[in-house]
Amino acid sequence: MGSAKNKSNASRTARIEEMRRADRARERRNRIFTIAASVVVVSGLVVGGVFLLRAQSSNAESKEPEKQDDKVKTTGRLVAGEDGEKVWKGTLGRTHVTTTVKYPTEPPVGGDHLRAWMNCNGDVYTKAVDNMNAVHSLEHGAVWVTYTSKAAKADVEALAAKVEQTPYTLMSPDEKQQDPIMLTAWGVQRTVTGAKDPNVDKFFQKYVQGEQTPEKGAVCTGGLSE
Repeated sequence: MGSAKNKSNASRTARIEEMRRADRARERRNRIFTIAASVVVVSGLVVGGVFLLRAQSSNAESKEPEKQDDKVKTTGRLVAGEDGEKVWKGTLGRTHVTTTVKYPTEPPVGGDHLRAWMNCNGDVYTKAVDNMNAVHSLEHGAVWVTYTSKAAKADVEALAAKVEQTPYTLMSPDEKQQDPIMLTAWGVQRTVTGAKDPNVDKFFQKYVQGEQTPEKGAVCTGGLSE
């Protein structure tokens, strides 16, 4: 009887051990399944996120031209007011171009221009600057003082001192312009008689980073210095 009892106990122990091994195997399978499922879910989220980011980026890129005035062409003309100030009546293009732009006024009051701007943080240039770079400065809200050799030396020096003390301004000679001293901002322009002309201060106060500025707050440094 003892032998039979021992055999029964051994058999039961074996069955219990087999059941335990089965349970452990099932637990391992469940863990593997859970891990695999988690990997699939995470991978799906990553792929979905990448796809979403690419889609958003693609949409942003496709909309970028709409933020620029790339399709707007310059039309209109400068019209003089009773006070002598000239204002552009029409539309001024703002496209960055790589070809030469022929402006209808000298100096130009706006229009398509080069990607680089002339530094306009109170910069005084002793040589003529490229109109296409200076127009970009106007787009950033700068006032541009230009003069010819007919301008009095004292006036040129006084205006240069004023420009040097005023951020968002620049000054350069321009022998192609009609009058000895002219002030230009985006879409507006006027001739002044000299540095003491009260219209100089009025023009600076109104148009240095004025309401006419297409890109208000854009920097006037980090551009071209010659």
